[in-house]
Amino acid sequence: MARIKQAAVIGAGVMGAAIAGHLANAGIRTILLDIVPKELTEKEKAKGLTLEDKAVRNRIAQTGKERLLKEKPSPVFHKNIVDRIEVGNLEDDLVKLSEVDWVIEAVIENLSIKQSLFANLEEVWKPGTIVSSNTSGISIHDMVKDRSPEFRSHFLGTHFFNPPRYMKLLEIIPTEDTSESIISDMKAFAESVLGKGVVMAKDTPNFIANRIGVYGLQVTFQKMLEDGLGPDEVDSVTGRAMGRPKSATFRTLDLVGLDTFVHVSDNVRENVDDAEEKKAFEVPALLREMVEKGWLGAKSGQGFFKKVKSEKGKEILVLDPETKEYRPRKKLKAQSLEMAKRAKSLKEQLRTLLYADDTAGRFAWHITKKVLLYSAARIPEIADDIVSIDRAMRWGFNWDLGPFEVWDAIGVEKSVARMKEEGETIPPLVEELLASGAKSFYEQSSEGSKAFHLGGRFQQVEEHPKTIDLARLKEQGKVIKANKGASLIDIGDDVACLEFHSPKNAIAADIIQMINYSVKEVSANYRGLVIGNQGDNFCVGANLMLILMEAQDQNWPELDLVVRQFQNAMGSLRYVDKPVVTAPFNMTLGGGVEVSLPADRLQASSELYMGLVEPGVGLIPGGGGNKELLLRYMDGVDPKDRLSLQSRVNKVFETIAMAKVSTSAVEAREYGFLRREDGITMNQDHLIYDAKQQVLALDAVGYQAPQRKQIPVVGETGYNTLRLGAYGLLQSGYISEHDYKIADKLAYVLAGGTVPEGTLVDEQYLLDIEREAFLSLAGEPKSQQRMQHMLTKNKPLRN
Repeated sequence: MARIKQAAVIGAGVMGAAIAGHLANAGIRTILLDIVPKELTEKEKAKGLTLEDKAVRNRIAQTGKERLLKEKPSPVFHKNIVDRIEVGNLEDDLVKLSEVDWVIEAVIENLSIKQSLFANLEEVWKPGTIVSSNTSGISIHDMVKDRSPEFRSHFLGTHFFNPPRYMKLLEIIPTEDTSESIISDMKAFAESVLGKGVVMAKDTPNFIANRIGVYGLQVTFQKMLEDGLGPDEVDSVTGRAMGRPKSATFRTLDLVGLDTFVHVSDNVRENVDDAEEKKAFEVPALLREMVEKGWLGAKSGQGFFKKVKSEKGKEILVLDPETKEYRPRKKLKAQSLEMAKRAKSLKEQLRTLLYADDTAGRFAWHITKKVLLYSAARIPEIADDIVSIDRAMRWGFNWDLGPFEVWDAIGVEKSVARMKEEGETIPPLVEELLASGAKSFYEQSSEGSKAFHLGGRFQQVEEHPKTIDLARLKEQGKVIKANKGASLIDIGDDVACLEFHSPKNAIAADIIQMINYSVKEVSANYRGLVIGNQGDNFCVGANLMLILMEAQDQNWPELDLVVRQFQNAMGSLRYVDKPVVTAPFNMTLGGGVEVSLPADRLQASSELYMGLVEPGVGLIPGGGGNKELLLRYMDGVDPKDRLSLQSRVNKVFETIAMAKVSTSAVEAREYGFLRREDGITMNQDHLIYDAKQQVLALDAVGYQAPQRKQIPVVGETGYNTLRLGAYGLLQSGYISEHDYKIADKLAYVLAGGTVPEGTLVDEQYLLDIEREAFLSLAGEPKSQQRMQHMLTKNKPLRN
């Protein structure tokens, strides 16, 4: 891993540029190369440029780099990340590839072009440099069959999924010639530095995820036509009801691109020998017709779905497979879908749907059955074990469960019996499982680890050493104390982890109780505390329903008590005599930020959407968030430096008043939520482990709790400055009267009230005026309207 400091990407198309962007995200300086243009653009002609000018010769790569700043969602963590990318071309700059540690080919999917490229590359190749192809299905072996043995030993496939920043899966495809050390080095590097979930795939058509996924899409398409359903009706079944993404089947196809799907399907059909499998990958005539018409999906503006203007504003229409005309969308109505929604677990949900005898149930059963049988029949052709296939589908297609995990969920014996009744051929892998007396593909070992069935026996699932599974630790009896909202778990080495598990991890009294208990328990018996969890998001804030109900009932003493308890709990986190490290990830909003800021360190996931968003619901932070962010900005400032004081307060005010939310951990650092000493973890599976290491490191150097500080405030003068700025926005129409009222309360708190400028105040003083302002806003009818709107519509109200 240590030797990959610089990289190069050849091919600046959508995928190549995005790979370069993600390498840059990981701190790797990257060269992005593409071909030299053969013609000038009109703009270049107008500037008097020629084909010999560097700007022209590097245009394609430069365009790819610039595209990184325009695409949404952004392929890069921050706009400055692209500064790590150098552009060039394959004629002038090929020699630069001798300076890098890893070269990734991402050019057009054409074998002869790739072979020619690697022949040219070997002429400048530095022995020891790793070379890989990002192909989605062309034979890795065939690309370099004519290259030298040493070159081939450093060559492998590295198939990123699009978009590389957000998609977890990386398929690594070695050849028979690839060095074992190269394989292990790349796997470790991809997991720890790039944050990928790595699956080892074989050099077969479309590798693992696309082989299974495209087969499933084909089966679904064919079943839709057979049953006379529409894409919208099918998507009602094949999305969250089946533990798959909301984009389900046909919205996913539109996002991927119908031309891409056809290409991948054709690649399998042309490269497999089995007649039945060839037939399964035949592209339906309707799909080919759509591609010929240019109906490619989202990138062309229409595919199976099409957005149009209507009397209602914008409306999404769906293609009718029979008439080939677009019509209004409709959902498939079935009792099984309604019952599945009420299921308490995904296992129960799948059983409810797949064994139901109605249109949705029969459809879901058929496509699931086909995918399960196909997956089992492809071992060991495309992968050596079921774990690789399950991980590939979870990480590459965002399924909640892989095929064999689904099989366990619906019952292997029961489902196989039904398959046999329906005349299906059961793959040897499955027959072998049942013949051994096993009831499922996976089981928990006596030590609590996960094992999978292979070769007539169970083998332990290999987990990365940096993976700490909180659910498994709880199963092993490592819970120190728990209530409905949170659990304190022993994660080893005398470190405890406080895990939130309330609905949406929202903070209420039960979590506050567990924070207080955790502080006392860790102080007495542990080396330190990690605050983290493995839910969908770290924490979306306080329990807004509770706040609204208390405010509407005008139960101010109770609400004041809850806010005071929250503030006190945050203070205990800051001043406990053992190190505290929070591990925020994904959505970390409002109260989630307030839990994070008092910690000695943050170990944040690179994907961090962090912000104090309370103004969006008519409030300001009430759990110490204003004070904590102010403390960070005031760190090291000279109380006598009036301009610096005001400048820093202005930044805090702007961040909170505008409810700024970071789009990455890098941007969270820019907003002041993360400090320079806080860590960023690329692989979220390693987040709890990395946070634990921070605790141990702080403990090892003789941790001492911080001392309470006096904080310099800008006082009445600064308060008026902040109010004046907000009033200007009000007069210009950028904010509403109620926005101004919220801004006024926030300005008062951040300024420290109306004390003289430069006054030193203690933290409790700031907490008291913060709590008073919070309660005052909670009583405002328009704030209550905002809270109600967020709870019912899940989006902010501007009133």
